[in-house]
Amino acid sequence: MSIPSHLSSYLDQRGARYEICAHEHSRTSAETARSAHVQPNQLAKSVILEDEAGCVMAVIPADKSVVVGELARMLGRKELRLADESRIAVLFADCDLGAIPPVGMAWGVETIVDDELEASDVVYMEGGDHEHLLRMPHEQFHALMSSQQHGRFCRAPMH
Repeated sequence: MSIPSHLSSYLDQRGARYEICAHEHSRTSAETARSAHVQPNQLAKSVILEDEAGCVMAVIPADKSVVVGELARMLGRKELRLADESRIAVLFADCDLGAIPPVGMAWGVETIVDDELEASDVVYMEGGDHEHLLRMPHEQFHALMSSQQHGRFCRAPMH
């Protein structure tokens, strides 16, 4: 599969440089990182949340989880919750569920990026299916996300 046209058009319009990297089929971001031989903190994953105002995409490292209360406070949105899979499937119809590229802007979705992703010299992201990642130098990722809101709203998952 090639990357979704929403994503390729958005990246091309901005002159973003990236490589497409194939990997074995995976079902989770942790599995993707292992399969692609990528450090989980270098893999940007998207988490889609919603409330009565609509959807927002939180972009965090694959080895972290969103602190929903902190994100809601930052955005001034009181009822933020994880979005229903059916809503996600409609919004990102050209992507496989669970492989949504962390570039919500390409689909017109408000996007907020966790500052932890600024620590990596290279960032990988889902390419819209469960077999491809986009590899992007930090400067490209930073430029791509520079107009989006940033903050600290993730943490290591509790086991």
